[in-house]
Amino acid sequence: MADKLLSQYEELKAQVNAHNYRYHVLDAPIISDLEYDRLLNELKRIESLHPEWITSDSPTQRAGARPADRFDKIRHPAAILSLANAFGGDDARAWFERVKKIDDRVEKAKFVVEPKIDGLSVVLHYRDGLFVQGATRGDGEIGEDITSNLRTIRAIPLRIPVQTIDDRPQTVKSSMVNRPPSYLVVRGEAFIPNKEFEELNRKLEEAGEKTYLNPRNTAAGSLRQLDPQLTASRPLTLLVYQIVYSEGGKVPTSQWEILEYLKALGFPVTDIAKRFDDLDSAISYTETWGEGRDTLPYEADGMVIKIDDLNLAADLGFTGKDPRGAIAFKFPAREVTTTLSDIGVAVGRTGVLTPYAMLEPVEIGGVVVERATLHNFDFIAEKDIRVGDRVLIKRAGEVIPYVIGPVVDARSGKEKTYKPPTKCPACSQAVEHFEGEVAWYCVNAACPAQLVRNIEHFVSRGAMDIVGLGIKIVEQLIEAGLVKDVADLFTLNKDQLLGLEGFAEKKAENLLKSLEQAKGQSLNRLIIALGIHGVGEVMAGDLSRTFGNLSDLSKANADELQQIEGLGPNIAESLVDWFSQPANQKVLKKLNAAGVWPVAKKDEKKKEGALSGFTFVVTGTLPTLSRDGVKEFIESNGGKVTDSVSKKTSYLVLGENPGSKAEKAQSLGVKILNEAELRKLAGE
Repeated sequence: MADKLLSQYEELKAQVNAHNYRYHVLDAPIISDLEYDRLLNELKRIESLHPEWITSDSPTQRAGARPADRFDKIRHPAAILSLANAFGGDDARAWFERVKKIDDRVEKAKFVVEPKIDGLSVVLHYRDGLFVQGATRGDGEIGEDITSNLRTIRAIPLRIPVQTIDDRPQTVKSSMVNRPPSYLVVRGEAFIPNKEFEELNRKLEEAGEKTYLNPRNTAAGSLRQLDPQLTASRPLTLLVYQIVYSEGGKVPTSQWEILEYLKALGFPVTDIAKRFDDLDSAISYTETWGEGRDTLPYEADGMVIKIDDLNLAADLGFTGKDPRGAIAFKFPAREVTTTLSDIGVAVGRTGVLTPYAMLEPVEIGGVVVERATLHNFDFIAEKDIRVGDRVLIKRAGEVIPYVIGPVVDARSGKEKTYKPPTKCPACSQAVEHFEGEVAWYCVNAACPAQLVRNIEHFVSRGAMDIVGLGIKIVEQLIEAGLVKDVADLFTLNKDQLLGLEGFAEKKAENLLKSLEQAKGQSLNRLIIALGIHGVGEVMAGDLSRTFGNLSDLSKANADELQQIEGLGPNIAESLVDWFSQPANQKVLKKLNAAGVWPVAKKDEKKKEGALSGFTFVVTGTLPTLSRDGVKEFIESNGGKVTDSVSKKTSYLVLGENPGSKAEKAQSLGVKILNEAELRKLAGE
């Protein structure tokens, strides 16, 4: 029986790895996410029964390592070199003439062109096909051991060669692929794709947290996290392009065949590389990417032109630390300077105030730019950016142009230091800023700049759950002047709705019925719906049980609020500030008058269990437990779940794709658990 299960386990492991390869390398999945999750969960189930079967190439082991105290140093088996630069076709032809004088074989050489990705160079070691070590480039001779972090990148094969689902050979020479060298060291570039980087920053901005300046620095910082689980939360990938060293087997001797060989082994390889019979064709192809670089899914600062014959390239030797057999053809810089005329402030749909630069018009990459992002107010202060400054602007791809910093030497003394606003530019209500946070907020529930977003959140499934109120109808109601805050929803009548485009008798009646039913929602649902900064589902439940109604909650001071476990000074300040706003008090009175005023039972005796006395925060997606499921599991075992990490937090339960809570937990020294460790702590 055990033999049969072991055979099933090995087959399942290979299957999950193969699906990983199709999804993260080929970008061609053949099963749904749900089907993949079922396979992975079954694999985890078997491993929980037989932990002795787990090997390092199991897909469950990508982010299983403990945080490191520091990074050990690794000496590379061969030098990891940089490249000399060419800034145009003439420079590239001059390089060709120089190396041709050293070896006349260059005259008839072929060339391979590949993208020069703006990421972090990494070195991967494989012994007997198994990924055993990974390092940064470092100084080219010695790098840092970041093996545990690199294992979290799903595009990196944990074992080579990767078998496809139907096990078809992937050419080059099948014998060469099926018997890779016993020791193989490859080099690649780790990076964060542009779309994923923009999405990461969008989520951080919505959460009021510090955003990142560019994908390159974010990727480098992510790979140098001491905790691999934090690295796993970043959308990293990589492309491999070089064999650094091999022994115990044959490898190709041309760069073009190396790329084909690496691809056949299962490594992710660029799909825009091309081989050319002469240098002029290679230069022409490179120049087309200079014009089309915005279509690349990643940041690239140029293309690399390589002599295809690797033996010839090696015979050409080096100039200093630059190999003569290749040249980096750099794209024109997309940075310019202009004058910062003023600083404006935009109010986001979540109430976050974001500063932007108002510039003297300047052309960047064929586009005239008059505005650029300044990220946040802390950025302005840290860079000492002043109104009237000469500033350096960068535009990359379709990304909004951003200010890099001031040109201090160009100052005349007439520049003015900038101070963040004390009132919202959209509604003139006071704004708030919490210690330790980057964002400044407008907390007015009726602020016109965020009204659509506030109502959309108020009626959502996780809040008041008002069926039939989609964002388009919300926009209709606001444009018609029927709704100026969330409380106005409950004063709508049939005649008003029938006056809107798309509304007939039945639709109007259904919406009014949904609104009437929403009056019976629980107090914690209403607290969630109010959208108070820092108050999520867990905290809303605690507030509901502690105070029982909105009247008592609105009168609570910061000291009283902080008596609730897991509620820190920032959230206490946020609550007090929200309830003190005259506009918000008006909304509460209107809700009360409309009959939307639920009352809850106050605290009952909590259940005792193995987790009694412990406070947990959950972030990310767990393998088998949903967000509600893990909360129920912890509370059924006597534990408490809170929304925010503080010094009082006992454990952070970490899943895949977590938010910033993981970094905060690490900075506070809070212990981090995965789902299996949580279950073990509970006595399972």
